Amino acid sequence: MNPIYNFGIRAYALGARLLATRKEKVRKMLDGQRQTFDRLAAMLDPSCRYIWIHASSLGEFEQGRPLIEMIRRELPDRHILLSFFSPSGYEVRKDYDLVDAVVYLPLDLPKNAARFIDLVHPEMAIFVKYEFWGNYLSELKHRNIPTYIISSIFREKQIFFRSWGGMFRKMLRCFTHLYVQDEASRRLLAGIGVENVTVAGDTRFDRVTDILDNVKSVPQAEAISSTAATTIVAGSTWPADEQFLLPYFNTHENLRLIIAPHEVNEERICQIEQNVSRPCVRLSKSTPEQAADADCLIVDCFGMLSSIYHFGDVAYIGGGFGAGIHNINEAAVHSVPVIFGPKHQKFKEAADLISLGGAFTFNDAREFADTLDSLTADSASLRAAGDAAGQYIRDNLGATRRIFNDIFA
Repeated sequence: MNPIYNFGIRAYALGARLLATRKEKVRKMLDGQRQTFDRLAAMLDPSCRYIWIHASSLGEFEQGRPLIEMIRRELPDRHILLSFFSPSGYEVRKDYDLVDAVVYLPLDLPKNAARFIDLVHPEMAIFVKYEFWGNYLSELKHRNIPTYIISSIFREKQIFFRSWGGMFRKMLRCFTHLYVQDEASRRLLAGIGVENVTVAGDTRFDRVTDILDNVKSVPQAEAISSTAATTIVAGSTWPADEQFLLPYFNTHENLRLIIAPHEVNEERICQIEQNVSRPCVRLSKSTPEQAADADCLIVDCFGMLSSIYHFGDVAYIGGGFGAGIHNINEAAVHSVPVIFGPKHQKFKEAADLISLGGAFTFNDAREFADTLDSLTADSASLRAAGDAAGQYIRDNLGATRRIFNDIFA
C-alpha cells in the first residue's frame, strides 16, 4: 500500500496508544488486537479454509448477521471467522455461536495483513458496509482470494470521488464484487470506472424482520406501556439527545418513557435518573408491578432494545446530534413512527422514511415538541405514520438472499 497510507495507520496507532491511557474502550481494542494472532493460532484448524467476515462495529455486524445465519443454515459444513475493529462489536459478540471464531482485526499494516491471512487461510473475504483497509485488500487481491463488500452505500463527498482520492480508488478495485444499497451508489462507482457492482439492497431489513418474528418477552416494558395512551421508546441515546427528550417527557404526564442509553454504565444510568423528575425504575432491578407504577423505565442491559420497540407507540433514535443516527430499521419494523436528530444524511433509510411519512427529524426543542405534540394528539396520524414505517421495511426485504445466491451459486 502507499507509504503515505501506512504512515497514516502508524500515526493512528500512536494516537490510540496515547488515548488508551484515558479511554477504556481504546485500551480494550489495543489489548484485543495484540491477542489476535495467538487466538487465531489456537482456535483455527490449519487444514480448513474460512469464510472471513469483517464488520467494524456492532451496527455493521447486524448488517452482516443475516448473511452469516444464511451461510450457517444452508452451508453448515463451511467454516466462518468473524472479525471486528471496534470494542462495541467485539465485546458484545465475542461469544457469537454461529461462527467458529471471533477476533479483533489487527491494525492495517502490511505485515499484519499478510500474517492474518496466512493464519486464516480464507476461501473468501466479505466486508460489511464501510470497511476499506488498503493493506488487507491488497493482500487478498494479490493472493486471488475472492473479496466482497455488502450493504455498502456511497456518497459524492466520499474520498473515492475526489480528485486526490486515487489511492483510495485503488482499494475499490481490489473487490471481486461490490453489493450496494442503491442505484445512486452504483452510478457513482461507474463514474470512476468501477463496474463490478450489483444493487442488492440493505441486509439490515432482513435482520430486523427476523427480530420481529422473535420478539423477546419483556414484562416490565409491557407493564409500563399499558399504563398510558402513548409510550415513547428511546433507543441508543446520548446526552445530546436527552437534552430534548427528557424535559419534554418531564412536562407531559400522559406519556411513558422507556429509554435505552447507547452506553450502559452506572454513570450514564445515574445521569438519566437525575434528569428525570418523574417516578423511574431500572429494568434489571424492577418487577413488572414496579414498572407499572413508574413513568420511566431505564434499560440498563444489552440485547433487549430491538424487542422493546415492540411496546412503543413512538420511537426516538439516538445519535442524531453526534456522529449519526443509530439503527432506525429495528424500530420501524414494529410499525411505529421514528424521530431523530439532524445528522441522518448518511442513512438512505432515514431519507426514505421521511419522504414516506414514517419518520420525522428536528433541529431544536421547538421542532421536537411540535413533532411529538402532533403525533400524540391524533391517533389516526400516529397510526398512519407507523403503518408507513412498517410497510417500508416490508418493501425492502430480500437483500441477503440476492447476495447469498450470487456469491455461493
